Parts: sequence; C-alpha cells; structure tokens
Amino acid sequence: MILETFPVGPLQCNCTILGDEAAGEAIVIDPGDEINRIHARLNALRLKLKQILITHAHIDHVGGALKLKRLTGAPILLNENDLPLLQMMDTQAAWLGIVPPETAPPDESLVDGQRVGLAAYPADVLHTPGHTQGSICLHFAPLRMVLAGDTLFAGSIGRTDLPGGDSELIIDSIQTRLLALPDETRVIPGHGPATTIGNERRSNPFLSPRQEFLSRILSDKE
Repeated sequence: MILETFPVGPLQCNCTILGDEAAGEAIVIDPGDEINRIHARLNALRLKLKQILITHAHIDHVGGALKLKRLTGAPILLNENDLPLLQMMDTQAAWLGIVPPETAPPDESLVDGQRVGLAAYPADVLHTPGHTQGSICLHFAPLRMVLAGDTLFAGSIGRTDLPGGDSELIIDSIQTRLLALPDETRVIPGHGPATTIGNERRSNPFLSPRQEFLSRILSDKE
C-alpha cells in the first residue's frame, strides 16, 4: 500500500494519495491545488488514477479537481448537496483574493453508504453534514482509518460560519458517525496533523459533555 498525505495550496489542505502498487492504481482525495505536483507524484509511483474524491466543495479542497481530471481521465466524485458551493467558486476565490479555478459538476455524487476507492482498499462514504451540507468522510475500515475532510480535526472541528454551515449538525454528525468508529481509528483531517477517534473522544474540547450542555442551553434560549 502507498499512503501519502501532504498539504497543498495557500490554506494547506491535506491532499491524500492512496495507491495499490500491485494493481498500479490510485485514488486522490481533495486535490485542492498544486496539481502538477500531485500528477508528478502519481507518475513517479507509476499509478493510474481511478477516482478523484472530494470531501466537500470548498475551494481549497476542490480547486484543482478538474485540472487533475483532464490530466488523468479519472472521474470526480462529490456529494450533490455541495453543488451550490461549487457554483459560487468566484465568490470563494474572492474571499482569498485569488483567481478562481475552473470547475465542473462532478461525474458522480458521493452518497451515504456508497463503496468507493480501490478493490484492495475500499472505503465507505459517511455523509457528515455540518461544515457544509455535502460534507462526507471516507472510512477505510480494513485500514482502521478515516479521512475526515473538515468535519473533525485534532483538537477541533470544522467551522460552520460559511454558507451551508450548521453548528448543531456538525456535532451530531461527529457524535453519530465518527465517534461510532473504534477508538484506534486513525483520523486524517482536511488540515493539520493526524489524530485518532479515541484521542478526540477523550480530549477534543468541542466534544466534551460540558460543551454539549452549554450548546443545548444556548440553543434553548434562541
């Protein structure tokens, strides 16, 4: 197995290459930028790209997907609930003061329970809305690993103040979908260092019983 995660672009989004050297195949998750670098790495590893998987449609995660598709022929998969974000790429680029990348509708929607990835290393799609309405995570059960996009970070959770964000929904997604996974499950987030489900269950301040209690109080007052 080949597993490489490295930050790309101005917001340092974690892009991941997962490859099966025996089959000569790979998938790429969240190619937000630096596509020539990603493509060169695939060529160096002699891997044919089979799928481009996008955890959500923020510019730093999806910005380079179409370019990578054109270089490799691999289809782009993105949850359809994030199509409104994909269509406002000019606005997203303006937030960062950069030139908007060219985008196109995905070839297929990533839906909850769908099996994606490689034959040797399959992943189950977990729909985890909250950071965006179409946010998904990829659970590689045999590898004891989940790629969490911007839903869960080491010691934090995804922001919910951008279009499509929902603070109560992201907590529910994490509690019901991600914390249901075994403690030893490795978490590769969309930014920053890796962690484990067990570590976040025990120490993530956004997931503590006190934080949940305070959130319920604030919600009741609204």
